Amino acid sequence: MKKGLLFGLSLILFSCGVSSTKNSEKLPLFEVLTQQSDGGASIRFFEILTEPNEVKMLENDASLKNKIKPTDIEHSNFIVLNMGEKTSGGYTIGIESALETDKNIIVTIKETIPESGSMVTQAFTNPFCVVRINSKKEIIIK
Repeated sequence: MKKGLLFGLSLILFSCGVSSTKNSEKLPLFEVLTQQSDGGASIRFFEILTEPNEVKMLENDASLKNKIKPTDIEHSNFIVLNMGEKTSGGYTIGIESALETDKNIIVTIKETIPESGSMVTQAFTNPFCVVRINSKKEIIIK
């Protein structure tokens, strides 16, 4: 009788066991976390952040604080795009497209410059963009 009760109890516990629930929602290949017309570096560069110590600076940024979790580095890479110092407003930098292949992610950068003679702010600006790539594959920037 005790064996029957023990077997029944273990069957109930096994059927009610904890199962891992995976998020069936597929994340987009990339997400623009911030894109600003001022606040970037004074030189033009693109930086790919793949290590936890590199991402710490993004976690401490006020505009990115709620957009980056410490666990993101386990399954994502980040790209910082700086357009450099510009003599007026109207400049932007961002990602035009991202294509995933078997071995890597190919990212195409889009830089927008104001049309000649257009009304823009006459001040020095430093456009930049921070992007999360939801993959740990190698990133190639075009």
